[in-house]
Amino acid sequence: MDRSNKPTPLSPSTTGPQPSVHSEQGRVIARLPTGDSVEVLLYGATVVSWKANGKENLWVSKAAKLDGSKPVRGGVPIVFPCFGPPPKNHATSSLPQHGFARSSHWEYLGSSSSESGSLARGGDDSIKLDFGLSHAQLSDDAKKQWPYDFGLVYSVTLGGKERTLQTMLRVSNQGKESWEFQMLLHSYFGVDDITRCQINGLGSSTYIDKVLDATQHTQSTPSISITGEVDRVYTSIKQDTTSIVENGKPRLDIQRDRLVDSVVWNPWIEKAKGMSDFEPKDGYKNMVCVEVGAVDGWQRLEPGETWEGGQIVRSHL
Repeated sequence: MDRSNKPTPLSPSTTGPQPSVHSEQGRVIARLPTGDSVEVLLYGATVVSWKANGKENLWVSKAAKLDGSKPVRGGVPIVFPCFGPPPKNHATSSLPQHGFARSSHWEYLGSSSSESGSLARGGDDSIKLDFGLSHAQLSDDAKKQWPYDFGLVYSVTLGGKERTLQTMLRVSNQGKESWEFQMLLHSYFGVDDITRCQINGLGSSTYIDKVLDATQHTQSTPSISITGEVDRVYTSIKQDTTSIVENGKPRLDIQRDRLVDSVVWNPWIEKAKGMSDFEPKDGYKNMVCVEVGAVDGWQRLEPGETWEGGQIVRSHL
């Protein structure tokens, strides 16, 4: 898969250490001179590690399948073109839950440290990795289930000085007919103790509570504490940043970029026990999902149109 404005290879610099990128065993690993790093599987273009200041920011199940046999439980899987079980009588109806992006093999398109962007600060400050997926790369089953010509470019940018990770998905309609989609970045963030965490930035927002039979509610408090199973879809959020606070101190800021929806999820005790790829079973104590996306309704793309959205996550450790 090709793309416009493809970056040039990293060039040596006499000003100091430069970022490094290498591939091994179906994954791409980028590292900054600061020691910060990111690892992305080609299977699903799933980010499975993001370390900043020596600390891992993501949670990945110890039983997660990293061999391409099933979507990864943890990290940052990409949900596309449908969120959750697809609705009946819709173009996505034949697809599996959360679509095919997280279970397809993506192409690594290259790296850059010099492209302009909100995180670009110079050659040794950031590194951008691009991954691509198109209709031609899908499995035969997926092609039959969703027979549209499309192009996805997923950009993962590691920023060192600001301790940031930016993940952006660009969707283009490369066919001759319009189609609809949803997308979500299903981010699993690691925490030391979920009972000491609060999630801020969703006050006064409307949400659909899947634990309570998909009923609609309004967030009445400025902070959310996780004391049991949580599965909420927050829609049309006015504030662009949702924050995870632990022990009263900022832990992570998740900023939506061109997106207004977010999902907050923690399986708690019983749901964790019921998932074969969720280990350890008390791992729910050390993770929380804050997932940015476009899942309230559908995005429509006409032939030749392009859509883009994603997130910038900042670590405070």
